Amino acid sequence: MSLDEKALLEQARSGDSKSLELLLRDNYKIIYGYLLKLTMDEDITKDITQEVMMRAILNIKKFKGDSKFSTWLVSIASNLYKDIVRKNKKMSSQSFADLSLRDSQNLEDTVINKDTIRRVEKMLMDFPYEKRMVFILKNYYDYSYEEISKILKCPIGTVRSRLHYCIKKLRSLI
Repeated sequence: MSLDEKALLEQARSGDSKSLELLLRDNYKIIYGYLLKLTMDEDITKDITQEVMMRAILNIKKFKGDSKFSTWLVSIASNLYKDIVRKNKKMSSQSFADLSLRDSQNLEDTVINKDTIRRVEKMLMDFPYEKRMVFILKNYYDYSYEEISKILKCPIGTVRSRLHYCIKKLRSLI
C-alpha cells in the first residue's frame, strides 16, 4: 500500500468523507472491471459495484489496512457475487462489453484477438464461478496466489488447483 493510500485510509477511517471519496473513486474502475468480467452483464455489474461502494462506506472503520484497499474492495465484490450466484443459480452469459486490446499491430490482428478473447470468455462462463474468479483475479489483475487466497477466503492450494483446472480446461477446449 502506498503512503498516499495509507494517509487517505487513516483520514477516511477518522471520518473524512473527501478521503473516502478519493479512495473509492481511485478504485471504482478496478471493481467495475472485475465484476464485469465475472457477470458479463453491465446492469448487474453496475448494481453490484454500487453495493460494494456502499458496503465500503459503511464498513470503512472495520478495514484494518492489512492489504491494499483495492484488495479489500475485490474481496467485498467477490462475496457479493457469490451470494448473487447462490440466489440466482445462473448468471447471464452475455459477452464482455468492449475489452480494449493494447498495441495491436493492425485491424486483422485486433479482430483475431477480439474473437479469441470472446471465445475464451464464453468458455469461462461455463466454468464454476469459484474457478472463474481465481482465473480472472490471476490473469486479468495479476494478484498473487496469497492475495487471491485472502480475497476468496480459501487455502493457497485451492487457489492453485482452481487455476490449474481453468488452464487445463481452456487448453482442451481451444
